[in-house]
Amino acid sequence: MSDIIGQYRIEKEPYYRAVSDEIAVYEAAYAERMPMMLKGPTGCGKTRFIEYMAWKLGKPLITVACNEDMTTSDLVGRFLLDANGTRWQDGPLAIAARYGAICYLDEIVEARQDTTVVIHPLTDSRRVLPLEKTSELVHAHPDFQLVISFNPGYQSVMKDLKQSTKQRFGALDFNYPEHAIEQEIVAHETGVTQEIAGKLVHIAKMARNLKGHGLDEGISTRMLIYAGNLIAKHLAPKRACRVALVSPITDDVDMRDALDAAVTTYFG
Repeated sequence: MSDIIGQYRIEKEPYYRAVSDEIAVYEAAYAERMPMMLKGPTGCGKTRFIEYMAWKLGKPLITVACNEDMTTSDLVGRFLLDANGTRWQDGPLAIAARYGAICYLDEIVEARQDTTVVIHPLTDSRRVLPLEKTSELVHAHPDFQLVISFNPGYQSVMKDLKQSTKQRFGALDFNYPEHAIEQEIVAHETGVTQEIAGKLVHIAKMARNLKGHGLDEGISTRMLIYAGNLIAKHLAPKRACRVALVSPITDDVDMRDALDAAVTTYFG
């Protein structure tokens, strides 16, 4: 068991800056093994938060990046052929349930709805995972918890969770931190000065105001950290911002010009 689950333990404390009572709320939810849903825009810290909580609680964390090609077998397991014939291999969800890890399904709305229904028996009083191909019923380990995340801003009629799924979870709402906290995070993660970090956050705030007015999504905290890392490696700030903040989020010439103007306002 230690060989199987040990690789998923987080040995070093991840840096996470709390913005509200989310740590206390999650600890209470984990004490009840309540399934949890993390909702918020891309790059706002949802994944870092769950990594931090897994470390703080001393629990293994198995992360699955969901996508539209993911099948039920990708989650629960499949039969494989080897030199001795056919053998069963647990998928990440089955491993987490069997051995007592936190299973984190990142951006779950990217997965097909016929795949995500497999989590339902694990998210109510049954806490079981049926493995239909082996006729086994895996009873979840007492330490098992299921956590999912998604970005409500990208929801559509075709890409949303069913109510029958949503209502099985408690929810924590995430957003980009307020200015001082985000500045602190960027400075800590990149090593740039507080002054530079503050300028980057100002640029992000301006870009976020354009969401829905030419931009599908604003500049995330993650992107600010990318820009800060480039600046810390002595790349000129304006060039670092173009590479890490402007070019990734839009190909529209006028919008790029507007964002470049915002960068020039703070970096000359």
